[in-house]
Amino acid sequence: MTNVFFPNEKVQEDDLYFVCYMVERIARRLKQPKNYVVNTMGHDELARKLSLADVLHSENPLAVEADWIDEYQLQPGDYDVTQVDPELCDKIPSATQMGKVYKRLIVHTLNSEEDYADGMLRVFNDPICEVIDDYNCSAYYEPSPYIVRSYYAGGF
Repeated sequence: MTNVFFPNEKVQEDDLYFVCYMVERIARRLKQPKNYVVNTMGHDELARKLSLADVLHSENPLAVEADWIDEYQLQPGDYDVTQVDPELCDKIPSATQMGKVYKRLIVHTLNSEEDYADGMLRVFNDPICEVIDDYNCSAYYEPSPYIVRSYYAGGF
């Protein structure tokens, strides 16, 4: 993906990871599904954030989170991925861990006509996210190739 501000530069996978991580943080903070966050931002704004990620990653994540919530007027909801059955899940994965899970899924399913922003919108709007984000099951910590195959198969 080409950087929207510097056409000679490419957006890197680490930039995609950072934006996925921030989407995860914001979704958890607001108790919203990740597709709400990415759909509200839209393709062009995701592309801008991906292009700025190499600078934004050095900022305080709480400040970046607050800025994005204000900038896109994101509203609280009642979708709380951290509400789990303690009998089934003794440790909730961190936002950084889930950022990596989604970055890998996006990278491994990206087609030649898509950029990272397209991939984020496609993946975060897929029903498989509901399964991956259900920490009462094992989907989120399955190996990346298995998650990718499950994505293409339409489920686990």
